[in-house]
Parts: sequence; C-alpha cells; structure tokens
Amino acid sequence: MATASEFSSDPSPDVRQEVATKLRLLGFLPLAFFIAHLSFYWRNGGMENMFWMCNVANLALAAGLFLGLQRLIRIAVLWLIPGLPLWLYYVTVNGGWLVTSFFTHIGGLIVGLFVLYKIGAGRWMWLHGFVLFLIVQQASRSLTPPEANVNIAHVVDPAWAGVFSSYGLYWMATTLTVAAVLWVLGLILLKIFPSGGVLKKPQRHEDTKEHKGVNHCNY
Repeated sequence: MATASEFSSDPSPDVRQEVATKLRLLGFLPLAFFIAHLSFYWRNGGMENMFWMCNVANLALAAGLFLGLQRLIRIAVLWLIPGLPLWLYYVTVNGGWLVTSFFTHIGGLIVGLFVLYKIGAGRWMWLHGFVLFLIVQQASRSLTPPEANVNIAHVVDPAWAGVFSSYGLYWMATTLTVAAVLWVLGLILLKIFPSGGVLKKPQRHEDTKEHKGVNHCNY
C-alpha cells in the first residue's frame, strides 16, 4: 500500500496523509473509465482495442494513483495527451463515436493533468513513456489481429501506404517520431509542471556557521 510520503514531500504528516488519500481515491475514476470501455468491447466484440495506448494509459494512471507510483502516473499522462488528437482524428475519419471512449480520452486526461499539477513532471518521463510504448506495441503484435493494426504493430497505415514501401521502414520512421514527440512533450510538461509540483518541499536554510565544539544536526 502506498504511503503518503510517496505522493508528497510536505513536512506536515497530517497534510501528507490527507493529500495522499485524496489523490489515491482519484484512481477510481480512470479505473472506472477503463472498465466501462472494456465492458463495451466485451459485449460487442473488439477487445483488441483495449491495447491502444490511450486505454492502457487509463489503467496505468489508476495503478499509479492506487500504488503511489509517480513515474507511472507521469507516463500515463504523457500518453493521454497525444492520444486525444489522434482519437479525434480517427473518430472523424472512421466514425464510431463511443461514450465510453469519450471518458477514457478526455476524462482520463483531465484527471491526469490535475494529478500532474500536484506531483510535477519528471525529466525522464518521455523515455519511460517510450519504453512502455515499445512493450505495449510488441504485446499488440503478439495478441491482437493484424487487421486491427493496434498501435500500428502489424502493417503500414493505409494513409501512408504510398510513402513507405515496407513495414520495416514505416516502423522505424514512426518509432523515431514517437520518441521525438514524447521528448518534446516531456520538455513542455516539465516547464508547465515543474518537478515536485505544488507539493514540492520548501528548501531548508541550514546554518552554515561552524561553532567550535558544537555538532549541528540536520532535521
């Protein structure tokens, strides 16, 4: 079980506990979004769609909040941001608007940004997000049907078929693009949500004077 100090470095134990509890309870929101979306595909078919990074990000956000894993929370938010415009694009092109999809993309992002405001971004969140993408993409390649092309894990997207002659070239180009986009997003988020967030512990001003025969303790 996560401890309050994993969420906050505020010197007050009571404040730490209160903030940690409230943030942990927020985990039920992305979990509910994920379960609702999963339930739809369970009843209607298309379970492979749950492997899309946006849906995985909701589950990761819930787990990060419940367990107090700030790194996992940051990764989830990092993927929910680009997932929103991509989702809007696919909905516009292919149709098939789902209420549950609205909550996983917009609801999850709202929760994630609120929590990121509290905990702050991380310098290496882009790299952690990139590694998660490679893992989920490989899982999609192994566990989802090629015709779904979840996380572009199987074939060249039809929109780019005239540009790339092979999937290998397409994969390399898209993978480098993903890394670049995550890196830029990481820099932007670090500017907007400085490391430590609003819960950053204030600096202690230590007495630097040395007194003969007296030992000073750090509190």
